Amino acid sequence: MSSKRAAQWAWALTAWANHAFATTVLVGFFPIFFDQYWAAKLPGTTSTFYLGLTNSSAAFIVMLLAPWLGALSDRRGEKKLWFGIWSAVGALATAALCLIGAGHWGWALAVFGLGSIGFFAGSSFQDALIVQVADAHQTNRVSSLGFALGYLGGGLIFLLNVLLVKYPHWFHVADASTAIRIAFVDVALWWIVFSLPLFRYVHEAAPTAIATGWRELWHTLRAVLRDRPVLNFLLAYWLYIDAIGTLQQMAVDFGIKLGFSSNALIQALLLVQFVSFPSALLFGRLGDRIGTRRAIYLGLAVFVALTCFAYFIQNERQFYILAAVVGTVQGGVQALSRSYFARLIPRERAGEYFGFYNMLAKFAAVLGPLAMGVVAIATGNQRLSILVLEVFFIGGALLLARVRDPDAVR
Repeated sequence: MSSKRAAQWAWALTAWANHAFATTVLVGFFPIFFDQYWAAKLPGTTSTFYLGLTNSSAAFIVMLLAPWLGALSDRRGEKKLWFGIWSAVGALATAALCLIGAGHWGWALAVFGLGSIGFFAGSSFQDALIVQVADAHQTNRVSSLGFALGYLGGGLIFLLNVLLVKYPHWFHVADASTAIRIAFVDVALWWIVFSLPLFRYVHEAAPTAIATGWRELWHTLRAVLRDRPVLNFLLAYWLYIDAIGTLQQMAVDFGIKLGFSSNALIQALLLVQFVSFPSALLFGRLGDRIGTRRAIYLGLAVFVALTCFAYFIQNERQFYILAAVVGTVQGGVQALSRSYFARLIPRERAGEYFGFYNMLAKFAAVLGPLAMGVVAIATGNQRLSILVLEVFFIGGALLLARVRDPDAVR
């Protein structure tokens, strides 16, 4: 294998590593364990509000940090270092969840929030490193490979943990509660181990000569505001990625409040992971064939239809259908969006620009879960909360229409 291919696979493995947190913890076991163990004495709508508030708070913190850290990493050539630091923070916090006892929902949310910060912040530097491993004509393929491996790796470790929780005696574990605690620890180990190849095979770009700090950050912000293709794309991305991220973070809690069993929700999440693996790869090819923007439009159109469908869900079979269709488009839209942006920006300042990219993503994620939580607690109707996402999908698609093809821009 050539050094370039080895670097691409090592970079893609970081998604295999950190998606263990996304599947097992962020959208899988934590919402269930929080609702049924740590916050069992809280009303359902109140626990939904607190969970949404914690997700939003973690995203808000990353939103503030990402651009400044991105500028710092560009200047010093330290994207790998910061990726490692935040991945370690996230993994250690995830492992610490196993130490929190029943009823201590405040501690559970605080530690979960720290793990989420590590995941989101590390992902920003992971995104920025794509320009170190892929040329412009390779970004669709390499970005899609990353998301595909992320869903496959996240799905496999999630499957292992589901078996661990459902059949603890197979693993000589006392009960399901103990099994979930073990799952938090094995996610942390998975996250760390599969992140290591990046540090060997991906070479950091040379440090830039520009100054860093808030002055340079302000300079970059002004440059973004003047660059219409970049600005329009970021605004579009800000809207539609909010809805996608909110669906990922709040889907299990939504299903619980509709009365679906934990087993059905976990099986639906597994279905999403394994459908997303081939679908992300196919979307990369689709983007090369019909154009990246058109492929993103296709995915957003499917999400609009799915959000309407979610409002009318009555049974678990329909929830499985929803999960399967989500899996066909979510990885593709995410992968092609990252690829699209990487082709719009100055490659030598990828850390800084991807800091803004992730800042807007996290600012959007501040609004989405919080909006769902507020609607749920204000109306007492969990179904109404899902319709909030329509605004974000449609608004993002309309703004994306104002973005020219990146090959025609630079």
